[in-house]
Amino acid sequence: MNEPSADAAWHVDRRCTNCDTARQLAPELLAEVAGRSSVVRQPRTTAEEKAMYAAAFACHTRSIRRGTRGPDPALDPFPLPLTEHVHLCGHNSPHTAGANAYLLRRPAGNLMMIDTPRWSSTLAAKYAALGPITDVLLTHRDHAAHGRQYADRFGARLWIHEGDLSAAPDADRVLRGTEPVEIADGVTAHPLPGHTEGSTLYVADETYCFSGDSFYWSRTLGDLAVAESVTWYSITELAASLARTAPRIRFEWLLPGHGDRRRLPAGEFARRMRDLAVRTAALAPRPIDFSALSW
Repeated sequence: MNEPSADAAWHVDRRCTNCDTARQLAPELLAEVAGRSSVVRQPRTTAEEKAMYAAAFACHTRSIRRGTRGPDPALDPFPLPLTEHVHLCGHNSPHTAGANAYLLRRPAGNLMMIDTPRWSSTLAAKYAALGPITDVLLTHRDHAAHGRQYADRFGARLWIHEGDLSAAPDADRVLRGTEPVEIADGVTAHPLPGHTEGSTLYVADETYCFSGDSFYWSRTLGDLAVAESVTWYSITELAASLARTAPRIRFEWLLPGHGDRRRLPAGEFARRMRDLAVRTAALAPRPIDFSALSW
């Protein structure tokens, strides 16, 4: 593939909020420069061009552009399969700070949506084309935007924890307390107060962990991390939640709302979760500071 002319080159405009979503999808082409994503190399292969389109269609500010144009809708790759059972929704929403959302396929053929992409009836139809979506699982209040719209469009149940119920007061199912609850065959909700009072992670089939904003894979650290500088409720509660939950969960795929995804052997994740709980217990409360996030 030849280098594009200047008027057809990919670039990132100044609306970028440095959410890291695009860099997860095209890590060889996009990097953090001066506090936002920047194109550090133009695509050279068809695969790289596809990666850049995925980044563009995921970006919640629509900041990734080719020349003066936005991406061609015909080249939208979403929903994008990550595994046999999980699709990345893309089309991240500005109303969820650009969080990733996922679709989880169950053995009966139905799907669950975990957190929500931006709302449009066209996107809803694309997601529903994969099969019946029976549940919309919200990990916490920051990602609740569009939950009711998607649940109503799909005829699905909307789930949230009582601690964040004010963000989705019309939820159909309300999780309570701090004990794990099996909400469907093979799918368990683990309340994890800390990032917010009602933060919850969902573990499916001892394989997939949808962690919301409770923890993520940090490329900078090469390890699990908590977003301590944007812990809205209590870093102390988050440490207690991790200590309680780490011995109870087993997974091979980490699928967060913010921060990078990662696949590792379950035993390796178990060790890293124990270590994360110990590290988090040593953290002290601090003021909210988005600029301190390290992806």
